[in-house]
Amino acid sequence: MRTSRRIRLCATAALLAAPAAALAAPLAIVEVSAPDINCVFHAGPPCLVIVNDSIGEIPLPATATGKAVLQTRTFIGGPGSPGAGKNGYDYRVDLTQVASSFETPPCVTDLAIDFGPVSKLPYDKNRPLDDVFVITKGGLGKIGLLSADQNRNIITFVFNQPVCPGLTPGTGASSFFFGLASTHPPKAAVAKVSVPGLLPEDVKARAPDH
Repeated sequence: MRTSRRIRLCATAALLAAPAAALAAPLAIVEVSAPDINCVFHAGPPCLVIVNDSIGEIPLPATATGKAVLQTRTFIGGPGSPGAGKNGYDYRVDLTQVASSFETPPCVTDLAIDFGPVSKLPYDKNRPLDDVFVITKGGLGKIGLLSADQNRNIITFVFNQPVCPGLTPGTGASSFFFGLASTHPPKAAVAKVSVPGLLPEDVKARAPDH
């Protein structure tokens, strides 16, 4: 009797979890260069945007030394540009100044943030409208995105490889800047940053006030 009851409970739990999983939807990601992406938000040339940067420190275990950060960069689309009136949001996970000599260093694998509705824009003029851009040329970083999935207002970004410390300060990894747009202006927010073996950590960021 105990076994059959446990099976029924598991089946019920699976049915309850199914609707939530069904709500998750993949976002379209495109790779871009730094000069080209600026022109989406400023009618150029010279395609210059004024940005506002902020930093949130990512807590890491004592096996690592140095500061790991989540960088948030925001800006607004200028008149006459495809992104006119839209608010742009860039994020970058930076472990370049973190060192760890342990065999299994603490690496960041993904982050989640309450972003709300995403505004699609023509980040690549050779494609349809996209949700997310990754600046793989002309910018900082070396690690891109494997996926970006939205479940209601929460977007989870998964890196295509872990963002890890180096053996010495200055040799750690950084993600590329990756971004998306919203009709809503920025506000202070909290991102959930994941390191394998640990619970997701709260990290200061900024996101749309949706």
